[in-house]
Amino acid sequence: MPKNGDNPSVRVNGVDYSWPRRPLVVVCIDGGDPAYFDRGLKDGIIPNIGRFMARGFSAIADGTVPSFTCPNNMSIVTGAPASVHGISGNFYLDPATGEAVVMTGPELLRGPTILAEFARAGAKVVSITAKDKLRRQLGKGLDIARGNINFSSEKADACTRAEHGIDNVLKFVGQPLPDMYSAELSLFVLEAGIRILERDRPDIMYLSLTDYIQHKYAPGEAEADRFYRNLDEKFARLAELGAVVALTADHGMNDKSKPDGTPNVIWLQDILDEAFGRGDTRVICPITDYFVGHHGALGGFVRVYCCGGNAKPEQIMKLIEPSAGIELVLDKHTACAKFDLPADREGDVVVISKQNTCIGAARADHDLSALKGFRLRTHGGVSEARVPIVISEPISDNYRKKAKAGALKSHHIFEYALNGVAAH
Repeated sequence: MPKNGDNPSVRVNGVDYSWPRRPLVVVCIDGGDPAYFDRGLKDGIIPNIGRFMARGFSAIADGTVPSFTCPNNMSIVTGAPASVHGISGNFYLDPATGEAVVMTGPELLRGPTILAEFARAGAKVVSITAKDKLRRQLGKGLDIARGNINFSSEKADACTRAEHGIDNVLKFVGQPLPDMYSAELSLFVLEAGIRILERDRPDIMYLSLTDYIQHKYAPGEAEADRFYRNLDEKFARLAELGAVVALTADHGMNDKSKPDGTPNVIWLQDILDEAFGRGDTRVICPITDYFVGHHGALGGFVRVYCCGGNAKPEQIMKLIEPSAGIELVLDKHTACAKFDLPADREGDVVVISKQNTCIGAARADHDLSALKGFRLRTHGGVSEARVPIVISEPISDNYRKKAKAGALKSHHIFEYALNGVAAH
């Protein structure tokens, strides 16, 4: 607790959060589809997660749509929907310039995070992410000079005390720098969290993993099993060290390949160019980042912008709606209302694919060479928006009733882990 019992709660984006009575570790398992837990429990490879579920709390929650990494991590750490924090993908089209804008900069994040506000109130806060693209947004407003920590395993060899709150990370963790296309990129995050918890006993830790394994391997495959065994062991160690461990995911994952193993893709930009002419529309794939080996920039949610004088939103919708593999085609207003998204960062039309299909821009724009030998597994649509919430400790009856009443969101995890456990 804070000195002299001050600051019994912290208010962030309209929600009051109780001060942690013991360390809280929230883990975002990137790509952590509920099917991995289901299969792992069935096969007996995740006994500690099973113990958390039996002793504590578990449920399936709704994540943010589009079901991508950045929107959901920001929802989790702000405790709010994308309409509040403003991050609705990795990319959007700036209407003022007509240029695609990367949405990972901290200046694009609207409002405070739970991490920064607790740190401001005097808590010791640690944020570790696998991908460096998330680090600056997760660390927005987090005062490193006051002893807080914020770094990525991707760039763990370049950490400085001045910028990240820690140096000599590789020596401290006792592991080499992990490859960005590996399970070890995530496992390094957890091992670093364990070492910091042992040494510093921070009040709040946020550990965000990467979904390389889930993109490559389905539940029950040997590499997926190995990864989840390792996760389970590290979650157990965090709990052994006295932390409340709260697990969720940013999104699920589905196979979106044809029977012959090739990606099942709708090349939307090619379709629109043929119908309306090249340059009249612009398809933005918000999953796009420099980790193209994961997914080839193919996901289940894309934005279409009307850039010329031919195509109107209603014409695009009428053209696309009958297409096989399409689940939803929505105009901007409807999409923002349905999925609680910021209107100024949304396309004129939103197109969402079904579970077994993904959407690309033009075929020539996507490099799929890294997918050879693997079935395409990816995310982004409504079908990947259901995610687990598991808390290692029991929660109060009030919060159990609240969860059963419905509308449980993944961005409620801090509230349930702090208010629900603290009130028990």
